Amino acid sequence: MHMKLLAAAIIALTVPGLAQQATTWRFDNLTKIGGAQVITVGAPQVIDTPIGKAIHFEGRGNTNSSNPESGNPVGDALFLNVAPLSGDATYTFEVIFRPSSKGAPAQRFFHMQDNNSQSRRMFEIRIVGSQWCLDTVGIDVDHGTEQHGVTLVCDTAHLHPLDRWYAVAATYDGKTLRGYVDGKLQGEIAVTLAPLPPGTTSVGTRIDKRDFFTGDVYSARFQPGLASPADFSKVPDSGKH
Repeated sequence: MHMKLLAAAIIALTVPGLAQQATTWRFDNLTKIGGAQVITVGAPQVIDTPIGKAIHFEGRGNTNSSNPESGNPVGDALFLNVAPLSGDATYTFEVIFRPSSKGAPAQRFFHMQDNNSQSRRMFEIRIVGSQWCLDTVGIDVDHGTEQHGVTLVCDTAHLHPLDRWYAVAATYDGKTLRGYVDGKLQGEIAVTLAPLPPGTTSVGTRIDKRDFFTGDVYSARFQPGLASPADFSKVPDSGKH
């Protein structure tokens, strides 16, 4: 083997995370995202923002199912028939988003779930007064019955202003689930999670069309293995948020 190729191979094997391939989704259209066909619910819109195009979601129908007979209008959401973290024993999961002050107290804005059970990975937010905090979720369901996992529950010691852009991240190293906002740790908890099987992703709501999100989503990034907080996605510099 050529010495330069050999050196590159050695570096890739010895530097943690270097050989891991990250997948990035940009939310700049309603047709295909990350190569996957988009199914829309409600009326999400592509908008121009100071950091670039994003998709805006209105969280109508936040408290109940989207069943038309319930009398509650359907909120805005996207569905994609892929779950990018499928098969990853460890992972880094990041989203750049802007939560609105017009949203409901509890909102799910990114949800990946096994097609055959309720095993899932999610980001949620809670609005407390005029601020928000992050929930990071990892749940496994074995044989369709037994459930293992955690919700890294919103810590009111970590509250953030609404109507601004943020980069949130979740990491799982095989033992501990951690949640971050703009690279700062919000909380961590010990948990054992099996790799997520092939599944589906919803953006702007839970898979079962509840707890709709109000705000904007700019991008998401998924990586097998761990990225350090210094390497997390950052909100693009726009001069203002």
